[in-house]
Order: sequence, then C-alpha cells, then structure tokens
Amino acid sequence: MNSLVIIFLSLAAFITAYIFYGRTIESLWQINPERKTPAETHYDGVDYVPSKNWLVLFGHHFASIAGAGPIIGPVIAVCFWGWGPALLWVVFGSIFLGGIHDFGSLMISIREEGVTIGDIASKSISRKAKLILSVFTWLALILVIAVFAYLGADTFVTQPEVVLPSLGLLPLAVAVGLALYRFKWNATAVTIISLLAVGALIYAGEFYPVKIGGNALTTWLIGLLVYCFFASTLPVQYLLQPRDYLSSFLLVGGIVLALGGIIISHPAMNTPMFMANKSSIGYLWPMMFITVACGANSGFHCLIASGTTSKQIANETHAKRIGFGAMLVEGFLATVVIVLVVGGFSLGEFNAHIAAKTSPVNIYGIGFGNVTAPILGKWGTFIALTVLNAFILTTLDSATRITRYITAELFGIKNRYFATLLVIILAGGLALGKDSANTPLWQIIWPAFGASNQLVAALALLVITCWLLSKKRPVLYSLVPAVFMLVTSLAALGWQCVNYIKNQQIILLVISLVLIGSSLFLVSEVVQVFIRSRQTHR
Repeated sequence: MNSLVIIFLSLAAFITAYIFYGRTIESLWQINPERKTPAETHYDGVDYVPSKNWLVLFGHHFASIAGAGPIIGPVIAVCFWGWGPALLWVVFGSIFLGGIHDFGSLMISIREEGVTIGDIASKSISRKAKLILSVFTWLALILVIAVFAYLGADTFVTQPEVVLPSLGLLPLAVAVGLALYRFKWNATAVTIISLLAVGALIYAGEFYPVKIGGNALTTWLIGLLVYCFFASTLPVQYLLQPRDYLSSFLLVGGIVLALGGIIISHPAMNTPMFMANKSSIGYLWPMMFITVACGANSGFHCLIASGTTSKQIANETHAKRIGFGAMLVEGFLATVVIVLVVGGFSLGEFNAHIAAKTSPVNIYGIGFGNVTAPILGKWGTFIALTVLNAFILTTLDSATRITRYITAELFGIKNRYFATLLVIILAGGLALGKDSANTPLWQIIWPAFGASNQLVAALALLVITCWLLSKKRPVLYSLVPAVFMLVTSLAALGWQCVNYIKNQQIILLVISLVLIGSSLFLVSEVVQVFIRSRQTHR
C-alpha cells in the first residue's frame, strides 16, 4: 500500500471526527461562551492566568500531552505487531477514546474551579475514590519525572548537539512570555521572531555541541531537576507556557517536513502489515493497547487537561479546539511516525534493526532522516532527535508542575516552593538511586508504567462518566471507552503479574497487585454511584 493513501485517509478521518463527533461530545457539556472560566474567577498571576491567545494555550497543551509518547509507542508497536493494528488503534483510539478522555477531563475541571481529576473524583464518586486516584497519579508522576529527567540527561550526553537548542529555548521562552504578557507585544510578530531564533539555535547546535567532563549524566540530571523547580514555581505565563508553545512549533514543523518527505518520496509500506499475535512483550491484546499510549489514549493527558490547561483557558468555546483538537493532532502525528518507520526502511533494514535491538528513538530518527533526505539532506536525523528531546523536556516540566498541584491537594502543602522541592527530591532519588545489583531504581519500576498509565485513563473516564451522570447527561460516550480501557489495563497487569512471578520480580509483582486491587475498589465505588443514581430516579 502507498503511504500517501494512508496519510490522506487518516487525515480525512481526523478532520471529519473533529467536525461531527466533536460537535456531538461538545453538546454534552453545554458550552457557554458567557460563563467565566477558573482562569478569570481564580486569577492569581501564577497558576490561574487566562491565556493571551487560544493558540498559545493549544501549543502548551499539545506539547505537554505529546512528549515522546506518540513517537516511541507507535515505533514499538510496528516492530512487534505490524503497522496495521497500530494504525487502526491510533486512528480510532484518538477519536473515540483519547478525544473524549482529554476533552472530558478539561471540561469537568473547568466546571469544578480548575482542580485536578483526583479532586473531582471526591465530588463525583467518593472521598475514598479521590484518595486512591490521587495517590495513584502522584506516584506515577514521580516516576515520570525521574525517567524523563534521566532520558533528557542521557540525550545531552550522547547527543551533545541538542544541548544548545534545548537549553537556549529556556531564556527565549522567558523573553516571549515577557513580550506577550508584560509588554503586550503583537503575538504574531513575537512568534515569528522567536521561531527564527529557534531555527538559529538548531543550526548552531550542529556546529557547537556542548560537552562537559566528569560524571556528565549526573550533572545534567541535577541541572534538569533544577530547571523543573523553576518551571513549577515561576508564573506559568513566563516560562512553562511560552516554552511549550515554542516547542509545539518544533513538533508541527517536524510533521510538515515529514509530510513533505512522504509526498516527494511516497514510500511503500515495506514492513509487514500484521505480525505474529504474540511478541516478546505479549499478545496483540492487551499489550499493544498499553504500548501505543499517547498516540491513541493516555492517562497522562487527563493530568495535563485538569492540571495546567484548565487553569489557563480563557473561554469555554476554546475547549474543543484544545482538548479534542490537540488529541487528534497527536493521533495524526502518530500516524506520520508509523509511515516514517515503515516507509523509511527496506524490509531487510527493518529486520536488521529489530535483530540488533535498535532503540525506538534511533529507529524513528533514522526513518525520519531517510524519508526527508530529499528536503533536509543529512540534517534529517539530527532535527528529528532535537524535536524529540524538546518534548522530553516538555513532559518533564509539565509533570513537575502537575505533581505540585496534586501534592497540595493530597497533603495540604500549599507552599509551592516546598511542594515542588519535595517532588524533585523524591524524583531525583529515584533517578539517581541504584539497587544492590547497580540497577537504576527507575528501571526496576518502569515496566509497570505502561499498564498503570492506561489504568489512569480508564479511571479518569469513570470520573467523567460519574460527573455526567450527576448532571443527568448521556454517559455512554465515556462509559464504553472506560470499560474497554479498564478491562484492557487489568488484563495487561494480570499478564505481567504472571511474568513477574516466573522471573521472581517481587517489587513489580507487588506494585501490579496493588494497582489491580486499588482499581477494583474504585470500580466498586463507581458501581455504588450508579446504584444510588438509579434509586434516585425511581
């Protein structure tokens, strides 16, 4: 099959879904442009700040939810199960699961004063449900911060060319924030000038790689955690939002360049459409559905939507564009990645990379470079890795700020400096710590993240369902996806438990059993909500 056909059909599906299905789910929340948002009613100049322009907030939201997920997940899925299942899950998952999950999380947070999904669970389900979901997400985010800090530092060590554009983006973001919010400069002019500066940084990075001596990995890791402290505590409009806004242009630019390469070279889909049902990491169902996370559906998204975005949205009419629209753009990004991986290699080259266990990041970078060679020449792989690293840092800083919010809600720590410091110390210990066998602590726990991330998505969809139920709105749009993701995630955890027992991985076994038990308890609380609702309507 020709790659251009796949790109055209998937793009048509996403556009159609945005227009028609987006209108349907938007009606569930009865959007009112006259209703004030939390950014206005709770304005504090630090966290609750109306966005200067909805596109700026879209950029922040898109960059935050995307991260490395829609790139790494699809690459792994293509390598293990073939491009057909991965493509179908990306398209239909983004529309019918990820879209309702992200849009619903954003809207219920807007209607509940901008609090996180865990706090909303207290009102919609029970206080026990809030405690379980908040602890669940808090621990998962600590792990995310540790892992992405480590990955970002490792990229700086192995790819010193990306250091200058990655770190140079920070003072540039502060300048953009000041220009837009303090000096009220024209947003279009500021954007054009800043993007020219980003291009200059990328160009300079190739010729001026930044290398440091000593234990460079630890040094960079500590440096990234220090950055996280400032990204979490400074007013959102002066660093986090503009940095993510500029980063979103990197990713959109990467998509445009990739599409240009695909149009020019229109590569054939060289690798198998469907591969063996069982791979080394599990069966197609449930394992593929937790591997391709951000590209189709991800629990991390509800934390962004109800954590930072809901506190910055200036008008309810922007919710569909940001919540639903960003998820569909991410799904299209995942589609492009699939085509780059499948069309960027011959079948022999693809099999050689699988046999050599080439990392998903490098497979993506090489595939991007091969497809875009007619446009970028030798620069393709470098640009691909620069874009990817920018989004690793985006996930890192957004996760830190959201964990600070949950820390305040869960433990009552209102001081944002102390709450952030606590989060960074815990994440840093996890990133730097090692067990008796010299294995990094985060590597021991990370295998359980995929299923737990999708479990968060399932639980968030249940919270959305209960909220809609309390408002006497239709619930099937969120309930059906919730049930599917819940069954899939629990099945994946169960399958992993069997392997953990065989391999005597006690820590992962205990974590998985706790996740399963907590989820089943929360489901029982949701069932009680439905029973009470039915009794009320008799």
